[in-house]
Amino acid sequence: MSHSTRKYLVILTLICASFAPGRARAADLTTQEKEILALATDLSKRCAAAMERWITSKETSEEKLFSFLYYPVPKTDPPKYATDWDRFSDRDILPLEESVLTKSAAISFAVLVDRNGYLPTHNQRYSQPLTGNRAIDLLNNRTKRIFIDQTGMAAARNQAPFLFQRYQRDTGETMMDLSVPVLVRGVHWGAVRIGYRPIDPS
Repeated sequence: MSHSTRKYLVILTLICASFAPGRARAADLTTQEKEILALATDLSKRCAAAMERWITSKETSEEKLFSFLYYPVPKTDPPKYATDWDRFSDRDILPLEESVLTKSAAISFAVLVDRNGYLPTHNQRYSQPLTGNRAIDLLNNRTKRIFIDQTGMAAARNQAPFLFQRYQRDTGETMMDLSVPVLVRGVHWGAVRIGYRPIDPS
């Protein structure tokens, strides 16, 4: 590997404490929480199956999926990153994510992240063309970023069956965030996250 290639190759090693606020027992969940959990669990399984198909078809390898190598995309603010496999995510994961958004008007986003918080493919509504205006792009182009805020890292690293958290985005919005782990060939790879507006059960 050339010096110039190494210069632009980012290997992020993130140390995240085992922090999991908002844990709940399934029996204590509201009707809405149970519905969102069912969607997240199904999305997790579908995303894992898609990635395992990439390995089986040799479009990518298990080694590359678990290498967590990120290549900076020039002139992006906040910074964006590509990987050796994110084009497959754009092709196969996006339809799975978009299908979740159709299930409830209360859902703001449904995404796949790796265990370092890297989000390879955001929903279409958050993948609008870059404008060069940071304030606009922060709202409308959130794909291929690494989210290392406390909520994002807790979601990405959590290995419990599910994790509910109150989430304040860097856009100023506050919502609920549900994450469910994603296992690729039985190994923890990351999570799916669904952000939604809670409905008062009363």
